[in-house]
Amino acid sequence: MLIIGNEDTRKVLSMKVCMDELEAVFNDLAKGDADYLPRMDIYSPCERPDGYYRWSASEGASRRLGTLAMRIKSDIVYWPKGKTVEWYSVKPGTYCGLIYLYSTSTAELLAILQDGIIQHMRSGGSAGLGAKLLARPDATSVGLLGSGEMARTYLEAFCEVRKISRVRVYSPTPEHRNKFAREMSQALKLSCEPVDQPELVFRGADIVATCTDSMVPTVKASWLEPGMHLTDCKPEEIDEDVVKHCDIKMRLGAARAGKGGAALNAVGQYTGAVIGRPEEVARIPKVKARDWGGMPSLTDFLTNQMAGRTSPSQITYFANDGNQGLQFVSVATKVYELVKAQGLGTNIPSELILENIRD
Repeated sequence: MLIIGNEDTRKVLSMKVCMDELEAVFNDLAKGDADYLPRMDIYSPCERPDGYYRWSASEGASRRLGTLAMRIKSDIVYWPKGKTVEWYSVKPGTYCGLIYLYSTSTAELLAILQDGIIQHMRSGGSAGLGAKLLARPDATSVGLLGSGEMARTYLEAFCEVRKISRVRVYSPTPEHRNKFAREMSQALKLSCEPVDQPELVFRGADIVATCTDSMVPTVKASWLEPGMHLTDCKPEEIDEDVVKHCDIKMRLGAARAGKGGAALNAVGQYTGAVIGRPEEVARIPKVKARDWGGMPSLTDFLTNQMAGRTSPSQITYFANDGNQGLQFVSVATKVYELVKAQGLGTNIPSELILENIRD
């Protein structure tokens, strides 16, 4: 069994490889050769008076890959002023996210992977696939709300599917957006300009992405322009008014009705359980469930069940959430194969994991 850290993942995983794997497994889903479970969260009170302990799990399996992945997170989570979400494990600045990768042929635990790089890449890669299907073919400019690692992978993915030459980025902290602009200009050989108002990233942009930790909408319908493609990082960033102004809508979601998705529990979080007295549960901000309204999925477009953009003036929208487990099994399996082939990672004897006592 291999232990695979983020640094080894960084050495072997490119955005192109990530997107190729994602597209392949989404086609598996459409054919019935892959599936996933909706994310499940369990909340339990913790010592932090403004926070909660949260355990999360996302699972997916692919017949073609012969693997199943389970991504788990163990967090202390809190919501500053109810407008953003923050989390940590042990102390601020450290995190605990792991992907358990199993063989569906032997039931062997093949690897345990840190999830940090894969988490960002799988989300950015999916946003890139949405842009590949819906953004105008001549798109050259990008607007970004957010300047963190997720925004970096979104931009990398857009550059894989379109010839991007100009970027504008906004985040509320000037030093963050300035640093992002400097680094991405150099890394991707394009012009990246920091701006001091969020609406400025929309002006003249062909593709816009909101990649923030906000618990409230970050986009106004009045900022949308004809021909624009919009995508998000989580449902809270986009409200119904914005979605109504889009001509073509697509969600990452599931290929078949009733499968997958992200059902919400009593506090508006992912399906699961919430432990605590009413005054404790009240710490968790309620999130309004997204009304999919029959919104078609990415696999509907991949399999030509739905037509894409038919006019350069149409505004398109891709809701980039809904099947995390499937993303993790595809990208984690590829990382495992590449790491193993290059002799990276740390080997752990399987005897330390297997037992001879039947449950």
